[in-house]
Amino acid sequence: MNQTDPTERYSREAVHRTVMDPPSLDPDHRRALKAIARTVAAQYRDDSLSPGMIAGIMRLVEFSIIFTAGMLLYSVLVGPAIASALPYIFLIAGGAAATVGMLCLADGYDVGWLRRPMAFFGRVLLGVAAAFAFVALATFFLKISAFYSRFWFGSWAVTTLGSLFFLRIMVARLIMRWSRNGLIERRAVIVGGGELAEGLIRQLENSPYNDIRICGIFDDRDDQRSPPVVAGYPKLGDIDDLVEFARIAQIDMLIVTLPLTAESRVLMMLKKLWVLPVDIRLAAHSNALQFRPRSYAYLGDVPTLAIFDRPITDWSSVAKRAFDIVFSLAGLILFAPIMVATAIAIKLDSPGPVFFKQKRHGFNNEEIDVYKFRSMYTDKCDPTARNAVTKGDPRVTPVGRFIRKTSIDELPQFFNSLFGSLSLVGPRPHAVTAQAHDKLYGEVVDGYFARHRVKPGVTGWAQINGWRGEIDSEEKIEKRTEFDLYYIENWSLIFDLKILLLTPISLFNTENAY
Repeated sequence: MNQTDPTERYSREAVHRTVMDPPSLDPDHRRALKAIARTVAAQYRDDSLSPGMIAGIMRLVEFSIIFTAGMLLYSVLVGPAIASALPYIFLIAGGAAATVGMLCLADGYDVGWLRRPMAFFGRVLLGVAAAFAFVALATFFLKISAFYSRFWFGSWAVTTLGSLFFLRIMVARLIMRWSRNGLIERRAVIVGGGELAEGLIRQLENSPYNDIRICGIFDDRDDQRSPPVVAGYPKLGDIDDLVEFARIAQIDMLIVTLPLTAESRVLMMLKKLWVLPVDIRLAAHSNALQFRPRSYAYLGDVPTLAIFDRPITDWSSVAKRAFDIVFSLAGLILFAPIMVATAIAIKLDSPGPVFFKQKRHGFNNEEIDVYKFRSMYTDKCDPTARNAVTKGDPRVTPVGRFIRKTSIDELPQFFNSLFGSLSLVGPRPHAVTAQAHDKLYGEVVDGYFARHRVKPGVTGWAQINGWRGEIDSEEKIEKRTEFDLYYIENWSLIFDLKILLLTPISLFNTENAY
């Protein structure tokens, strides 16, 4: 386990002095504690590798090694004859895919197993044997086995097994080195202190094959019920402080150490915490109620119960980013003439810049700059969006009225999507100070900030279903949030493509677009 004393990169004296003070509601004490939490949060590196990314890379590398070994042996043992090359290529690709698939079924890409290649050798052997047996049976039943060299096939199987075993020994050493350097880790925060938290920490420390780095403890209870330091880790604040801390430190996981009997407290905490883009686990190391092993999500050898999973992570995020780049470039090329014509019309219509920049909420509640074509008179622009545009709004220029109605004013956001501050599809970003009936959106909708667990989008599921344009009632922001949360929970690339294809059709509904 990648365990580093959480106070070693910042002042031990400051942390000890602050957290060990007697319980106090003194604002100075609270401010000092918040300052320490921010200091801790800021010290974590932002270039760490997640276990999911490593597992994905291993699949690609092993597929490439198996395929390359098969092709090299074919060229040496069979000969690079053009007539036989294509059938061999198909068989080699199928064999490589089958081997990776069998190893996936055997949990062969779990980082815990990658750390222990010797302990996993039996499963690797079984996976390779099963994959090659499957390929051999397939060629037999298809009556094409006579076409392939048996000596080549046996040599390929042995070479594959040896290559994978050697690779995994090298990868195990790399993973151990990355763990020591903090490059591979899952950052976790303990929610709840006391004996349960201490028991969990001790078990994690005694579990040598996990990648959890504990970053601190947060608890709403006072220091008399929840000690300021547990197993050497400081209590850095309460649950409200945790939300800010988790965003700054890019926390991956929250581990709730409360008994299942404390149902009301657990639900109260989850209500505040589910807005974060993190995995939330309920510690099960001390529960008398025992479930089947597959019911648990294990952190090394420590069982937990999965409450929430972080949306769009690891290779899913890579696939979504590739989707954004490809379709953003296509959109910019396709709409370039319209964008040029719009820029000229804006300059001729009224003095001022072509583009308008506005602060909006982005991923993880961070503020981002979103670009649009300017649709208002320069001296009447409202960068804060405190006053929503209404029907017949005198601030909107004649050209602005048309481009807002047709959503042409949104086209510059293709650049936001291309450079990564927006996704092409996702919950639409709202202005930081946007209001409905003099209330901020977060005050109107319970769980509103859960929309920010993924990147906001140029278009979204709510807009496709008619919830676009002016937000002049609490119902409209509630409905938008409902559709946005549905999108987050049901995301897939096919879903993104569907929304993208339906967007031009939805633009014909201009009832609320002013």
